[in-house]
Amino acid sequence: MAEKNLASMYREMHPDLFPARMEIAFVDESGSRQTMVYEKAGWTVDGERRGLRYGENPDQEAALYRPVNGNLVLGEVASISAGRYLASDVELLQSGKHPGKINITDADSALNILRYFSDQPCTVIIKHNNPCGVALGITLAESYERAYLADRVAAFGGTVAVNRPIDAETAERISESYSEVVVAPEYEEGVLEILGRRKNLRIMRIGNIERLATFVGERFVDFKSLMDGGVVVQWSYLPKQFAETELLPARTEYKGTNYSISRAPTEQERRDMIFGWLVESGVTSNSVIFVRDGITVGIGTGEQDRVGVAEIARDKAFRKMADRIAWLRYGSPYNLLDDADRRREIDAEVAENSGGIRGSVMVSDGFFPFRDGVDIGLTEGVTAVIQPGGSIRDFEVIQACNERNATMVFTGQRSFRH
Repeated sequence: MAEKNLASMYREMHPDLFPARMEIAFVDESGSRQTMVYEKAGWTVDGERRGLRYGENPDQEAALYRPVNGNLVLGEVASISAGRYLASDVELLQSGKHPGKINITDADSALNILRYFSDQPCTVIIKHNNPCGVALGITLAESYERAYLADRVAAFGGTVAVNRPIDAETAERISESYSEVVVAPEYEEGVLEILGRRKNLRIMRIGNIERLATFVGERFVDFKSLMDGGVVVQWSYLPKQFAETELLPARTEYKGTNYSISRAPTEQERRDMIFGWLVESGVTSNSVIFVRDGITVGIGTGEQDRVGVAEIARDKAFRKMADRIAWLRYGSPYNLLDDADRRREIDAEVAENSGGIRGSVMVSDGFFPFRDGVDIGLTEGVTAVIQPGGSIRDFEVIQACNERNATMVFTGQRSFRH
């Protein structure tokens, strides 16, 4: 029996057996029906019209459907109207092969974060449905460089999404590394030739990115399928849109004693709190992230306990800073730097700056049940914390922040994403 070429599984396409249309009906007790109608999406690549290449893995068939009719209204909440497409109707400008499910869902995860930052050039780099780097910038190229260097290693093979037309400078920087997907509202003249140096790069245009701000506050119907075929239906999550003046200092009462944070946030801390809370809405729970000056410093995702995920975010911040210094200063990944003196020099610089965490904002998608989680960040020099609040032991966390002269706000809203 001939040995199978394992690499070939990633080049194969499943037969496109999902039907062309799908309907989902919601029927109340009176028999009144609301039906949502979807059509299957597809693309022509090398003269072949097909849908998704495969699902999350090569042996899973998959299809992408977009809504074409019937908008669900329940009480005062309505779903996004049909025809306002984003990732469900991408235009492929270059694709060495048809996109797979992960390419589409990673692009969607990037847009989910990107929609909150329409007033400034922003880049979101997604890997496995989580951001590995998010950054604002004065120019698009600056935002990309900051996002890329936030976690250069994880960005390898990721999805890059931006909220401005890609110019030549940004394209040159993107083409220097390997990405699977680039998503933008438009591409300036000559940019496709630059990005085309990467032959298998999927270049996607979504014109509605320029109108992403109109999707803020909009809900869609979120379907979660169970292994027995059951389905959980929920309205999509919306993070609170905080003005800087709406961030109220943390306070609580415990056994008749009132506890409150001693210091109000500075203007920069407030900006980073809002930035971090909106980025956090696109991170898989249970998560903790650190942000500073409109850039993600360390991202901890999907951990079972809050202390553990805080440690992961901290440790990643240290490792990523070491790699960033080695790459920019010596043109080498830190792990491949064989000069012991240079490694010691980098280690000392990283330790002195606490991996870039010093002066940052710590963001938690759920409350801290004990102070040990927030202590991870405070020990490294975090100056501000934003979290939902609501723990019985909120007073402990407030005390921990006051001991370090750190400020903290409660959002009154959890931000889990499963």
